[in-house]
Amino acid sequence: MIQLKNKIKTAPKNPGCYLFKNKDGDIIYIGKAKNLRQRVNWYFKIENQIDKSAELAKNIVDVEFIVTDSEIEALLLEAQLIKRNQPKYNIDLKGDSRYAFVKFTEERFPRLITVRNPEQHDKVFGPYTSGASRQEIIRLANRLFKIRIGKKLSVKDETAGRIKLATAPWTEQVAPAEYAKRIELVRLLLKGKSVALVKKLSQEMNDFSAKQNFELAKSRRDQIKALANIDARQKVQRPKNYNQDVINYLQVGDKFFFQLFNINKGVISGRQEFTLVFLENDLKKILSDFIRQYYFNHDCPPEIILPHKINDQPLVAEYLSILAKQRIKFTIPIRGDKLKLLELLKKNIIISVSSGDRSLFELQQKLGLSKLPNVIECFDVSNLGATGVVAAMVQFRGGKPDKNNYRKFKIKTVRGQSDFASMREVVLRRYYRITKEQSAWPDLIMVDGGKPQLSAATQALKILGLTWPLIALAKKEEEIFTKNSKYSIRLDKKSDALKLLQRIRNEAHRFAITYQRLVRNKQIR
Repeated sequence: MIQLKNKIKTAPKNPGCYLFKNKDGDIIYIGKAKNLRQRVNWYFKIENQIDKSAELAKNIVDVEFIVTDSEIEALLLEAQLIKRNQPKYNIDLKGDSRYAFVKFTEERFPRLITVRNPEQHDKVFGPYTSGASRQEIIRLANRLFKIRIGKKLSVKDETAGRIKLATAPWTEQVAPAEYAKRIELVRLLLKGKSVALVKKLSQEMNDFSAKQNFELAKSRRDQIKALANIDARQKVQRPKNYNQDVINYLQVGDKFFFQLFNINKGVISGRQEFTLVFLENDLKKILSDFIRQYYFNHDCPPEIILPHKINDQPLVAEYLSILAKQRIKFTIPIRGDKLKLLELLKKNIIISVSSGDRSLFELQQKLGLSKLPNVIECFDVSNLGATGVVAAMVQFRGGKPDKNNYRKFKIKTVRGQSDFASMREVVLRRYYRITKEQSAWPDLIMVDGGKPQLSAATQALKILGLTWPLIALAKKEEEIFTKNSKYSIRLDKKSDALKLLQRIRNEAHRFAITYQRLVRNKQIR
């Protein structure tokens, strides 16, 4: 450790990269800095550390510095080093599945198949970042143009030089020349040349109609209609003649859920998702780190639409411009279609995260909390008459019961039956102990009841000289009361946030009743 401290103390003040190593000499984190000494010192200051960075700091036994002439060189070097070494604590974008492509098989009667690692000579279509969109385009090609889907050809088909396709409600024989025409139509579909495809189909429809081949003319008309319907249903049209990416994210606890829309000349053509954990809570830096690492391995469009500014924005734009060999600009919209795209992406992220995470995020928004209520403690008082008054507290962590942190209370200072005084006592006892032991506080305190119970809990915290996020849930109308408003909050009965609060309240009630019965049975004996 003395050697590490000396290295940090004498670190260069130049721009460059730093490589943290563990006791085995493995590189566990790589970063870049404008001033290496200042940046590396940051990791060892307790006030800067969150759980992940504190864990990293404990494992660092050595550091290596690589000095560069400029920050932009440091950015490029950092991306190369991360890709080469895959350090444990750097963001890992490997969770993103490899791009998938579509190609025709090299057979007499080709089929469409999916490939993830195309050969150099393969003529592929894509990439498709969404599995659903890839399967849809294959199904559409098979349905509209009735191409072969089976892996095996019968001996009869091979001998006759024709293919028998089951295209219900009839079965047709297709010669190689006719089949080749169908493949060309599918190629136009896969290339996204819908205008050329419709034009070709319309011409064929007219030719068949002129020859009074009405069955084939009707088939072409149906194909044209289907293409128009698919286009209207699937595509989000925006009048652009260049490509864009839209990036947004959602923070849930220590996780960040990123999503990215790929927009191909005005059409949303794909979506990618990443779940990441970062060493810091600086949102501008987090977004910057994600962008730099993502585009080192992916094509970068001329415009990237973001929810807010990022750290070193001009520098990162220059870095991406060097990688992409074209000018890259960032857009942070405040109105219009681009803002709507960011909002749409955010909705997609909320829907994508697990139900537990979604309920916590919704609860944070509805209650106006400064942080996600990952840890919630709920109190309930239970009694049968003036004797045997008890209380219970349950703790939910990440939307799930944490039974190791449940607590039972016998009421000690209250005579007779007073839910108000009993609630004040147990809340006071619980948080007096936490304050004395310097234990971790919950993110949200909740009491079963209405305004009286909320007032009791508020008084208890006031005695301790504390203010903390506190709510009461009244069962009759499922109203939420808070300290800061005289009006209650009513959530939609189907909302995930309300369902979570109900589960917590019901569990507190169950735990209190169970304890109350246990105490009563002991008294009877």
